[in-house]
Amino acid sequence: KGLSGLGEKDKRAYARFKKMINGLGAGEFFTIDFWFPRFGPFHRKHMKMVNDLFDSQERFEDDYQFRKYLEVGAGYCTWAPGAKGGIVAIPKSIAYAKLDDEGLSELHEKIKAFARSPRPQQWLWPHLTAAQRAEMVETILAGFERQP
Repeated sequence: KGLSGLGEKDKRAYARFKKMINGLGAGEFFTIDFWFPRFGPFHRKHMKMVNDLFDSQERFEDDYQFRKYLEVGAGYCTWAPGAKGGIVAIPKSIAYAKLDDEGLSELHEKIKAFARSPRPQQWLWPHLTAAQRAEMVETILAGFERQP
């Protein structure tokens, strides 16, 4: 039968969409943006992981600044000229309107990878050996792995 829309409003919107597609000329194109609504339980799981990492470290006193540190470390930022001429990282927003569920899922995995790397481990737990740091991170992240 095909797509048609659920209610009258949706049917009209879909008809306009089809008309736009059928009216495209040679060489013309359009884009479609997908938005996957944020899944509340996963959002809470992600924030719990970040909070557990925060609670275990000894460098940051502000949990918001720590979260931004993890996001920049995971590459979720833009780069811009700084006030003194160097390049600085500007963390992107993770607000619901800015980052959908797919994006948060990708960020979650990148933060885990960053936390598992030597540089943040050395800085966040300077009194531990490399093996102890790695064990610390794995102990924290164990509860945040995806289930098959």
